[in-house]
Amino acid sequence: MSTSPSGTLVISPEQLLEDWQGHRRLTRRVIEIFPEESLFTYSLGGMRPFSVLVMEMIKMGVPILRGEITGEWRSSDLVDPSTKSELLRLWDDVTADINRMWPDIPPHRFQEIDTAFGQWKMPGYAMFLYAIDNEIHHRGQGYVYLRSLGIEPPPFYER
Repeated sequence: MSTSPSGTLVISPEQLLEDWQGHRRLTRRVIEIFPEESLFTYSLGGMRPFSVLVMEMIKMGVPILRGEITGEWRSSDLVDPSTKSELLRLWDDVTADINRMWPDIPPHRFQEIDTAFGQWKMPGYAMFLYAIDNEIHHRGQGYVYLRSLGIEPPPFYER
């Protein structure tokens, strides 16, 4: 959470959560329209299949929240699914966990610098922005895959 010199809040934790969840809603729509027969195997230019990219996003959400809440940084132990319905269920479970856990973030943790997972040293708000940026990047790869498969992706601005 950042404030201007006058103390005016730039963005509230609630607004940051809504922005993140808006991205998650859009990414879910991309997962939904992705053909299951391509979701786990299709690749272009050496990029990973979209299911692998989605699992990276899934495995970031709760561990980042837990780290910001407790200061303990543990990786996810979720098992990769083998069907689209399982992938969507995991996505929805993490979305619900994010909503449930978000109010537990101590306000000072948004500004506190921490070393996440032994490698990323940044304040809490930047860690959440990193997760959002990562999702946007990988969703963009999914858009490229969909277009190459002849499928129109959802408008990126409809979150």
